[in-house]
Amino acid sequence: QVQLVESGGGSVQAGGSLRLSCAASGDFNRRKCIGWFRQAPGKEREEVAGMKTVNGVMYYADSVKGRFSISQDNAKNTVYLQMNSLKPEDTAMYYCAANFALWFACGLGMKYNYWGQGTQVTVSS
Repeated sequence: QVQLVESGGGSVQAGGSLRLSCAASGDFNRRKCIGWFRQAPGKEREEVAGMKTVNGVMYYADSVKGRFSISQDNAKNTVYLQMNSLKPEDTAMYYCAANFALWFACGLGMKYNYWGQGTQVTVSS
């Protein structure tokens, strides 16, 4: 059974940085899509970044492009989301998700079937 565990959330001031981690257990398949999502209270869930792990191709939502970057450590089976120049509007619960079956079609808007429990990010002005 695949499990995803996020960590690294916290509270920072505007302009600060955080690095979120998404550690996968029970997963021995390098071919997958990993997506990072966020959801603020009263707002719809937003996909902010993702990666096709087999070749490291990354993609980003316009709202975070140039500020967030996604990376992976294959040895640790972990994907990271580096968030720089944080803004109060980045405040949300952040989730990572995985899709193994459609590893060849990673991209914004795809469906994911494995989800982590989330980590809270709070950015104060």
